[in-house]
Amino acid sequence: MEPVATYRVQLTPDFAFAEVVGILDHLVDLGVSHLYLSPILEAMPGSTHGYDWSPPCRVSTGLGGLDGYRLLRAHARAVGIGIILDIVPNHVGVADARHNPWWADVLRNGADSAYAHYFDLDLHFGDGALCLPWLDADGDLSSLRLDDDGNLVLHERVLSTAEGTSHAGDDPAVVLGRQRYRLVPFTSMQIGYRRFLAVNDLAALRQEADDVFDATHAWLADLVADDLVDGVRVDHLDGLTDPIGYCRRLRAVIGERLLYVEKGLSVGERLDPALVVDGTTGYDALRVIEGAYTAASGTIELSETYQRITGVSGDGDELTARANDLRHVTLIDLFSDRVRRTTELFAAAAPDVPVHNLQQAVTTFICDDRLARPDYPALVDDVVAAIGRLRADNPSMSGALDVVADAFVHRDRAPEAIARLSEAIVAVTAKAFEDIGYHRTSRLVSTNELGCTPAVPSVNRTEFHTMFADRDAHWPRSLNALSTHDTKRSEDVRARIAVIAQTPQRWSVLVLTLWGVVPPPDDRTAYFLLQNVIGVWPQGSAPDDELRERLAGYARKVMREAGRISSWSTVDEAAESSIIDWLETLYVGLPADLIGAFVDVIADAGHDEAIARKVLSLTLPGVGDLYQGTQWWTDSLTDPDNRRPVRYTQPTDHPKLDAVRTALAVRRRSPEAFGSRGGYTDIRTKGANSTHVIAFSRDVDGEARAVVVAVRLAHTFRTHAAREDAVVPLPPGLWRDAVTGRDHEGRVTSAEILGDAPYALLELL
Repeated sequence: MEPVATYRVQLTPDFAFAEVVGILDHLVDLGVSHLYLSPILEAMPGSTHGYDWSPPCRVSTGLGGLDGYRLLRAHARAVGIGIILDIVPNHVGVADARHNPWWADVLRNGADSAYAHYFDLDLHFGDGALCLPWLDADGDLSSLRLDDDGNLVLHERVLSTAEGTSHAGDDPAVVLGRQRYRLVPFTSMQIGYRRFLAVNDLAALRQEADDVFDATHAWLADLVADDLVDGVRVDHLDGLTDPIGYCRRLRAVIGERLLYVEKGLSVGERLDPALVVDGTTGYDALRVIEGAYTAASGTIELSETYQRITGVSGDGDELTARANDLRHVTLIDLFSDRVRRTTELFAAAAPDVPVHNLQQAVTTFICDDRLARPDYPALVDDVVAAIGRLRADNPSMSGALDVVADAFVHRDRAPEAIARLSEAIVAVTAKAFEDIGYHRTSRLVSTNELGCTPAVPSVNRTEFHTMFADRDAHWPRSLNALSTHDTKRSEDVRARIAVIAQTPQRWSVLVLTLWGVVPPPDDRTAYFLLQNVIGVWPQGSAPDDELRERLAGYARKVMREAGRISSWSTVDEAAESSIIDWLETLYVGLPADLIGAFVDVIADAGHDEAIARKVLSLTLPGVGDLYQGTQWWTDSLTDPDNRRPVRYTQPTDHPKLDAVRTALAVRRRSPEAFGSRGGYTDIRTKGANSTHVIAFSRDVDGEARAVVVAVRLAHTFRTHAAREDAVVPLPPGLWRDAVTGRDHEGRVTSAEILGDAPYALLELL
C-alpha cells in the first residue's frame, strides 16, 4: 500500500485496541492511509508508554492481547487503513525483575546466566559483581527490604535473589551481600550494564547477537507471516551497535513493508544510503519547516534581549561553545563508563600508544563531534576532516587521533571500538543537548526541539527547497513530522512561540515590564518558562486550574532537566516552589493583562502558521505524519503532557482539521504526483513580500499537477495590501483551488490566490 499519511496513536489501557477501532471512521474521513501505533508489547507494570517492554515478547494483555490486535487489524483493513508498529530493539525495562525473566536470571546468576550475553554487561568492578547505580549519592541502604517472595526491594525497584540466599527475617543488607550484584551510588560511575542513554531502568540489548535478534523479533515475524502488519518504526536506531546490519536483518524479516527509523541527522547530513529503510521518522523535516518559520533578523534582536535579561549570550557561536562544554561535563558525570570501555578497545588495537593519550583523544572527539552518529560509511570523509582539525588544534594528541581516524577508514581494524565510540556520541549528544541544553538556553524555545539546533535557528528558501528536492529524489517515503510523542512542545505551541521572533521589540517590552512588576527568583528559568506560558496561554482568558497545574508540573520537569537550580538527583523543593509561586503571579492582575494583550497580538499569526506548516508537512516530498489530536489545536508541552488522552468528540468543523482533510484529498486525487515517483519543483515567488510565501508544485514526468502555496512569517502578511506584493508565477495551465473552487492561471498575486487564508491547494484542470 502506497503511504499517504500516518496517524500516530499512543496506546494505554484506557485507549487500547478496542478504542482505536472506534476512531477508524474519523481517520478515514481525514484521509490517512496508515495507523501508526505506539509499542504494543507487554511492558513494566504501570507503564504509560510501552518503551520499557518486558520479555518474553507478547502483545500486551492490557491493550487487548493478540486477539484484540487481530480484531483491530481486521477493522482497519476493512476501511483501507494499514498498520505500522513501533518496535523497541535497543532496550528492555528492568525496574521490576519479576516481570523480566531475562534480567531476573542475570541478577541470580551473573556472568553464568544464559541471558548474560543478551545485555551489554561490564563486570570488571571489584569482585566481578554486576554494579547497579541505583543508590543515592550517600549510598544509604535503609530503604532496602525483602518482599514475601524473597526479592530485594529498593523503593519501586524489585531485584530477584539467587536460590537459597534469601529467607524470611534476614537482614536485607546481608541478603544483598550474597548476590552476584551490588547496589552502588549513582555518582560512583560503577555502571555494570549499558543503559538507554542515562536511564537506569532501561538496559540495552545486544542486537548484534543472532540469538538476541531472534528472541526479540520472533513475535514480529509471526505477525508478518499472518499479514498482520504493514510497516515498522524502529525506536532509537543509533543506540544499536550496528544500525546498518540491524536494518538489513529486519528488512529480511518484514520484506517490502514500510521501514522507518528514529534517527537524528545533523545540519547538512543525509541519511546513509546503506540503510535499507524507507526513511526517518521525520525530525529532519521538522527542523527545516521550523527553520523556515523562524525570522532570522528577529532572532538577532532576541539574542540581545536574552543577554540583557539573563546575562548569558544566546547567539550561535556562544551556544556552540557552551555545547562543547556541556558535552564534556555530561560525558564525565554520566557516561565515563563509555569512555573507559571505548579507550580499552582502542588500546587493544594500538598497544604502542599511551592509554591516557587514547582516552584524551576519545574524550575530545566525543565532545567535538557534529554528526548524529559518525560511523556510517557515507560520513568517513567528514570524520577524517574533523579529526584533522582536532589534530591541528591538539598536536599532543596527534598519535592517538591518528589511531581513531585509521579505525574509521579501515573498519576491520577496530570495529567494536568505532561502534562503541559512535554509540557513546549518540548518548552524550541526546543527554547533553536534548535533555539538559534544550532546557537551559532560551533565546527562542521553539527552536529547542528534536531535529533542530538553537545555534542555527533559521532556514533560508534555498536550503528549504534543496532539502525537499533531495527528499523527493532519494527518500520519497520518509515521514514528515511536526509533533511526536517525544517533541518538547506541540506544533501549535511552537508556531505561536516562533512568532515572537517577528515581534522582538514588543517581546522585549513585555519581558522588561513583567520583570519590573513581578521580579522572578531566577532570570534564566523564568525567561525560559515565560515563552512556554505564552505558547499555551488561552486567547481571551487566563489559564484555568487545569492549565496552571500542568504548567507547574512542566516547570518542575524543566528545572530538573536543566540541572541548574534543581535536578532529578538533588531536588531543591524551595527553589522549585519559588519559581512555581512566581508563575502563579502571572495568571492574575496586571501580569495577566500584559500577557493576554501580547498573546492577542501574535495568536492569529500563530494559528495561520500552524495551519500552513501542517499543509506543508502533508504535501511536501515524504509522507505526512499526524500525531494524535493534532488535527485540532493542541497546547501540549513535553511528555507526559503530550500523551494526554485525545477528545475525539471535538467538532470536525475546525480550520486545522479542514486543512488536513483537504490536503490529503488533493494528495489522494494525484497519487502519481505525490507518490514515490512524483516530482517537486520550487516556484519562485516575486515581489516585495515574496519571502512571506512558500510555493512549489508536485509533478508527473516534469509536468506540474498540483501547486501548494503557504504563508510564512504571517504577522505582517495578513492584509490584502501586503499580499498584493507577493506574486506567484503559476506553471502552465488552468488551476482550480481545492478549497474555494476558483480558477487561476499565469502570474497571480498572493491576495488573489490566498485571500485571507494561510494556504492554497491548486489542482490542474
